[in-house]
Amino acid sequence: MGTILAGDIGGTNTRLALFDEARLTAPAFMRVYASGDYESFLRIVDGFLEEARQAMPEAEPTCAGFGVAGPVDGAIVKLTNLPWVMDGDAVRERLVGQPVTIVNDFTAICHAVPHLEPRQLHQIGGGKPAAQGTMAVLGAGTGLGEGFIVWHGGAYQVIPSEGGHADFAPRNALEIRALEYLTEKYRRVSYERILSGPGLVNLYEFFRDREGMAEAPAVREEMRHESAPPVISRHGMARSDPLCERALELFCTIYGAEAGNLALKLLARGGVYLAGGIATKILPMLEAGGFRHGFESKGRYRDFLESVPTYVITHEQPGLMGAAIAARIQSGAEPAPPVQP
Repeated sequence: MGTILAGDIGGTNTRLALFDEARLTAPAFMRVYASGDYESFLRIVDGFLEEARQAMPEAEPTCAGFGVAGPVDGAIVKLTNLPWVMDGDAVRERLVGQPVTIVNDFTAICHAVPHLEPRQLHQIGGGKPAAQGTMAVLGAGTGLGEGFIVWHGGAYQVIPSEGGHADFAPRNALEIRALEYLTEKYRRVSYERILSGPGLVNLYEFFRDREGMAEAPAVREEMRHESAPPVISRHGMARSDPLCERALELFCTIYGAEAGNLALKLLARGGVYLAGGIATKILPMLEAGGFRHGFESKGRYRDFLESVPTYVITHEQPGLMGAAIAARIQSGAEPAPPVQP
């Protein structure tokens, strides 16, 4: 068994880790770097490898995989929120010719899902997942990522998607009014305009500006000194501000509705998995009932959706883990067996 160098590269932080190929659920060695402090990705790789060789001299990488926040097409990738160009061939030179795999960051998360242990998942409703069933993955964070995983040729295959940019479909009078409000602001409204950090702010402003809910001066002051999404989430979770609570409740219900849409489109009998930075932070609100109500309220297909389990991924670094798995697959190694929740 060899050692895999894995990376989760974002506009704010770059996480690098070494994984033992025999144990891909947790890194053997990991470091986090502030991306903006470095002029290039290679500078980070060089520093990490130097430190890793001192800590684990026997663990020289035999392949590498990186999940990148941006579109991936070939070995050279320009990051969305950084003035970097990732060159897979240049990284390969640093690793003395070892294979290098670059995938989109949400694709990396999808690679991790079949290998997550039950303790790394928190189930919200539904029954048991079907063995080798199709799995749907979506994650609200800075944006809304979506993807799915199908069983084919004796292993799970990841299918990327840009479904988060599909048109938002309101289901009742309140959501129609929200769509009208956001259409005035953006002209076209995708699910990402709602199911993301900025989307939560959009819902807050909708209830304030269009529905006439009063904004608390204390909350407005907090938003002057802190990013708005965590302020709204914090007060919504604590039920300490009616406007924040209402915005977060609608966010959870629409999150469930879109998760149910994805489950229907894919017949996701293997379950629906929530990734991204928001789900774990608002877990009690997701469990409060609105999420599954939105998920299951699909008319004649309610019975099917009541049986489909939904999970919040609680693994701290699924992107890193998935990048390591993608590297292992690309290097031609035998696929690791999936873990059933």
